[in-house]
Amino acid sequence: MDLAPEQKLHGFTVRTREELPEIDGTVYVLDHDKSGAQLLYLRNDDNNKAFSIAFKTPPADDTGVFHILEHSVLCGSDKFPVKEPFVDLLKSSMQTFLNAMTFPDKTMYPVASTNDQDLLNLADVYLDAVLHPAIYRKRAIFEQEGWHYELGGDTEAEAGDSVAGDAVAATETADGSARLVLNGVVYNEMKGALSDPNSVLYDELQAALFPDTAYRFESGGTPRAIPDLTYEQFLEEHRRHYRLDNSYLTLYGDLDLDGMLAFLDERYLSPVADEQAAATGIGAEGAPLGPHELREQAPVRALGVKRNMATAPENACAGLGYVIGNACERTRMTAVDILIDAIAGSNEAPLKRALLDAGLAADATAFFADSLLQPFAVIQLRGLEEGGAERFRPVVEETLRKLADGGLDRTLVEASLSRAEFVMREREYGMPDGVALAMSSLAGWLYDDDAATSYLKYEDDFAFLRKALDEGYFERLIREVFLDSDHMAEVEIVPVDGDEDAYEEERLAAVEAAMTPEDYVRVADEEAALRRLQEEPDSPEALAVLPRLSVADIKDAPEEPAYGPVEDASVPTLRHDVPTRGIAYAYRYFDLDRVAFDELPYVAVLGLVLGKLGTARHTASELDTLVNGKLGNLTFFAEIYESETDPAALAPKFVVSSSALTENVRELAELPREIMLETDFSDTGKIKDVLQQRRIGMEQGFANAGHASAMAHLASYYLPAGVVREQLGGVGFYRFLKQLLASFDERAEEVSARLADLAARLFADDALTLSFTGTDDDYERFLAAGAALGRTRPEDGVRLIAPDPVALNEAFIVPTDVCYAAQGFDRRAFDAGYTGAWQVAARALSYDYLWNEVRVKGGAYGAGFQTARTGNLRFYSYRDPHLDDTLARFARASEWLAKFDPAAEAMEGYVVSTVAGFDTPLKARALVRRQDGDFFGGRTPESRAATRAQMIDADAAALRALAGPIAEAVAMDAVCVFGSKDIIEASDAGLAVIDLLNE
Repeated sequence: MDLAPEQKLHGFTVRTREELPEIDGTVYVLDHDKSGAQLLYLRNDDNNKAFSIAFKTPPADDTGVFHILEHSVLCGSDKFPVKEPFVDLLKSSMQTFLNAMTFPDKTMYPVASTNDQDLLNLADVYLDAVLHPAIYRKRAIFEQEGWHYELGGDTEAEAGDSVAGDAVAATETADGSARLVLNGVVYNEMKGALSDPNSVLYDELQAALFPDTAYRFESGGTPRAIPDLTYEQFLEEHRRHYRLDNSYLTLYGDLDLDGMLAFLDERYLSPVADEQAAATGIGAEGAPLGPHELREQAPVRALGVKRNMATAPENACAGLGYVIGNACERTRMTAVDILIDAIAGSNEAPLKRALLDAGLAADATAFFADSLLQPFAVIQLRGLEEGGAERFRPVVEETLRKLADGGLDRTLVEASLSRAEFVMREREYGMPDGVALAMSSLAGWLYDDDAATSYLKYEDDFAFLRKALDEGYFERLIREVFLDSDHMAEVEIVPVDGDEDAYEEERLAAVEAAMTPEDYVRVADEEAALRRLQEEPDSPEALAVLPRLSVADIKDAPEEPAYGPVEDASVPTLRHDVPTRGIAYAYRYFDLDRVAFDELPYVAVLGLVLGKLGTARHTASELDTLVNGKLGNLTFFAEIYESETDPAALAPKFVVSSSALTENVRELAELPREIMLETDFSDTGKIKDVLQQRRIGMEQGFANAGHASAMAHLASYYLPAGVVREQLGGVGFYRFLKQLLASFDERAEEVSARLADLAARLFADDALTLSFTGTDDDYERFLAAGAALGRTRPEDGVRLIAPDPVALNEAFIVPTDVCYAAQGFDRRAFDAGYTGAWQVAARALSYDYLWNEVRVKGGAYGAGFQTARTGNLRFYSYRDPHLDDTLARFARASEWLAKFDPAAEAMEGYVVSTVAGFDTPLKARALVRRQDGDFFGGRTPESRAATRAQMIDADAAALRALAGPIAEAVAMDAVCVFGSKDIIEASDAGLAVIDLLNE
C-alpha cells in the first residue's frame, strides 16, 4: 500500500514520503493527530517484520528509574494481567527479536516476527505494557525489579510465610543475628556492570563532558543511588515520560499497513490520548507533569579528573573525550566515525601506533559515542602504566598535530571509508534489520522531529566524503574536533585497595542502626509478600487473555539454500547458493590434526597476530590499509567441530575468514594468501602488543561475561573438545598468556620461530577445505587469483592427542561484585540421545523454572539451560548475587521437569517458539557459517529437518522423559564459577578457590 503526503488514514496524517535505496524501499513519516505520537514506516519486501515504540527518557539522577521501568512495565498490564507477559511471549510466540533497552536518553521496546498475526500480538502486549502497566497496583514489581531489603537467612520469609517470618525476625533482632541485605534485579545487574572499569570510565567521561545535562547521570542506575528511588518517584517518572506525545513508533517490512494503523489507532493511540488528556498533569511537587528537558551542554574543558576505584591494578585506565557537535550534523558525525577508524582502528593506525610505541599502556582504543544529542569521540588507554595518564594527552595532541599538518595518509582514510561502505551494504547487524534501523532512526529523530530518516541515509555522505578526501576536509576535522576543542574531558580511573561494595555495608549498617524490632518484622513481612507473589501461579483466566499461536500456525520450514562439495576442484571446496548483496565470502579451513596438544596455545597466538605483522611484500601499516580498503573482513581463529555421537571424534580447524565486495574478489584471494605464506614473524614488539591486548580483553571478559567463561571451562571437565578449546582460548590459554608475557623478552625469538614453523605446517593444500559463497563469476575469478597455496604438509608424525577431561570444580575470583555459575555434564555419558525435544525442554527450563527461581526470586540478571547436539548439557547464571542458592536451584531443575504438566496451550507455545527460533532468518555470513559447521560436524539438511519435526511433535511426556539425564548430569557435581571474592569465599560448595588474576 502506497501513501502520499497529507493523506489521512486511521487517525494518522502522512507528513513525508521518500524513496530510500539504503533500505531497498520507501520511507513514510506519519503523525497521529489526536495523540501526538509520531510513526516511521520503513516499507520494503523483508518478511522479518518489526515494530517498536520508544520514549525520550533523559534521567534526572543516578537512581536508574528508567532502567527499572524498562524491566517493570513488562511484568503485567491491564489487558494482560499475568506476572511476566514478556517471558510468556518468549515461551509462546514466533518472535525473531523481543527485548527492551535503556539508553542514556531514551527507552525502546522493539519486537520482530516473520508472522503477521504474531507481530500484531507482540505489538499488542508491548503497547499495553508501556501504557497500562501493572506497576500502579503491584508495588512488588518495583521491589523485585528495582530494589528491596531482605533479612539474610530468613528462610521462612523466603518461603513466603509471613507469620513464621515475624517470629524469626523478632528472635533474630533480640539476639543480634539479623542481617539486612539489598536485592533486586536491576540493582544486581548494575553491580556487575559497574564492576567494569571501562564502564566506570565512560560514565565519568560523560559526567565531565556534560555536567549540566541529563548525560551526567548513569541511566542504568548506580548501586549507590538505586536504593534512593522511592516507589512514588518511580510511578511519577512513568506518568511523565510514557506519554504518546513523547513517543516514537516504527514499523518495518512487508506488513499489512492498513490493518496495523487501524489497530494502533483504535486499540491504543486514540483511547490512551483521551486517558492522558484527562490526567491531572501535576507532579508530586505541584509542577506540570512532562518529560525532563534534554538540552545542550555549553562547552567545558574538564582536565585531570580522577576517580578512585577498588579494583585490580591491571584495570587502571584513562580516557579523553571530545564533543563533536550536534546530532543534526549527520555528515560530520559520519566523517568523525570514519576518521577515528582511520587513525585508531587498528594497531597500525597512526594514533594507536603512537600510543602503543610510547609505552603508556598495554592497549589503546578509540570509538565514536553516538545516538546522543551531542555525540563525542573517546580515546582510551587500558592497562595503564605508571605515569601514562600524565603523558597521554601530550602524545595524542602531538600525533594529531602531525596528521593535521599534512601527515594524514589519504589512502588510510579512503580505506576506512570503503570499510564503512561494506558494513552498510552487508547489513550484518546481529539483529533483524527493522530493529537496527529503528535504533538508527532515533539518532536524529529523538532530537528533531524532521530528522526521522537522517541517520538511515549514507550514500550521499559517502559520495561527499570521497570528494572531500582531496580537499583537506579530514585534516580540518582533526583540528576542529580534537586539537582546537573547547569541549573535552580527561579522566583517569585509579585502582585502590578496598572493597567497592563497602558503600553497601555502610548503608545497611546505617539503616539497621535506626531499625526497631517492628521494622525487622515489617521487612520480613514485605519479603514474604514478595515471595508469595512470585510463587503464585497466574490464574487460568489471566493466561487465557494472552494472544497465542498454535502448532497449526507453524508454516513449512524455510527453504534451505543449496550447498555442497564441488567436483574436481583444485582443493576440496564447498559452494553455497546464498544471496549476498554483491559480496563474496571465502572461508579457508585448515586441519589442526597434525599439531601437538602443547602447541595449541601457539596456534591461538598465530590467529591473533596474522594480519597485524608485515609480510615479504608489505609493511604492517601498508597491509593494514590494503585489508581495510579491499576486504570487508579478515580474521584468523581456531574452531573445533564435534561428532554428535562420539566425544573423541573431533575436527579441529584453523579458520581464515574473509569477505569482500565482488569487485575486490582478486584481493579476496591474494591478500589472505600473502599473509598466510609470507608473514614476517620477527617483529616481536608488535607481537607483544597483540598479546597484551588479548590478556586485558580476557580479564575484562572474565568479569563482565563470566558466564561464558564458566561454561567454556566447565566443558573441559567432561568433553575432549572442551579440553582442546581451553588451550586455544580459555583459562588454560590465559595462564599460558600470562606466563609468556612475564618472560616475553627472553622468549621472543622462540615465539617467532614457533609461529613461523606453525604457519609453514598449517597452510597447505592437503590440509585445506575452501568454503566459497558468491556468483559463478566471483568463484572463477577467485580460483584464477590463487585459491590453492601450492604446497603440502611435511609428514613429521605429530598428531593432536588431547588429555582426558578431569572435573576440577573451580571457583575463580575475578574483579566483579557478582557471580557467574555453571554446572553440567556430557549427556551422552548417560546414553541420552539427541532429539528436537531437548530444545523445547531448554526453553521451558530457561523461561519458566530458571527465570522464576534464579532471576525473579534470586535476583540474578539472567539464567538458562542449554544442550547441544554434541552432548554438552549445562546450566548457567549471569550477574548473580548468590552461588549456593543458585546451585541448589540447578539441582532441583530435574524434579521440576519430571512433574512438568503444562496446559495444552502452554505446551503448544513452547513448541511454536522453539520452532520459530530454529527457523529464524539468517544473514548470508551467519547462514554460510552454520552450513559449514553442519558439514564438518557430519550433519545434513535432512538431519536438520528431522530435528525440526521432532520439535513439532514434542509433548509434555517427551520433556518429562528428559528429567532423568538432567538429574544424572547434576549428580556428577561438575561446577565452575567466576565471581567476586566475597561470594565465593562465603560458599559451602566445596570448590577449589583460585584468585585467577593473581595466581
